[in-house]
Amino acid sequence: MRNGKIQRIVLVALFTALTVIGTMIKIPLPTGAFVHLGNAVLLIAVLLLGYSNGSLAGGLGFAIFDLLNGYATEAPYFILESFVVGAAAYGAFRLFKKKPQHVWQLIVIGVVTGLAKLLMTQGKNTVMLWYLGSSFSSAWAAALLKLPATIINVSVTILLVAILYFPLKKAIDRAFRQHI
Repeated sequence: MRNGKIQRIVLVALFTALTVIGTMIKIPLPTGAFVHLGNAVLLIAVLLLGYSNGSLAGGLGFAIFDLLNGYATEAPYFILESFVVGAAAYGAFRLFKKKPQHVWQLIVIGVVTGLAKLLMTQGKNTVMLWYLGSSFSSAWAAALLKLPATIINVSVTILLVAILYFPLKKAIDRAFRQHI
């Protein structure tokens, strides 16, 4: 039992660090946003560690990234978003009894997760612009213009998870000889 707790702590710490690193690997876009690999790490963490541990790892990783890169005010939001998006991912994961066997199933999980990410991003950007004085309709429209970066991030996430999930699942199962 004690080893299981230690393994979970180690894996949460590992995926937290991987989320930070994945978010630091970024491709800037002309809009000021950037494409990064952190969302893929969050989704893989949820699939391999479960909802709570995976979302915690992703949320902490995003928060650490934000604190280290001048986005400290964004950190609490991204912790919340990790749990909301993680819940969507885990719900889709449960559709396949937490044992996806085919790439198409990972794509379905990725699409559901991506839709949650898009909704969260649209909501956050709308509220921020509305708070700053835009009318609600103007804030909504301006927030829509920021979504292409998120769509690219979601697409990259789906592709990476479809490629990496099965080998990582096998490696973790082999390394820990148990289901996490």
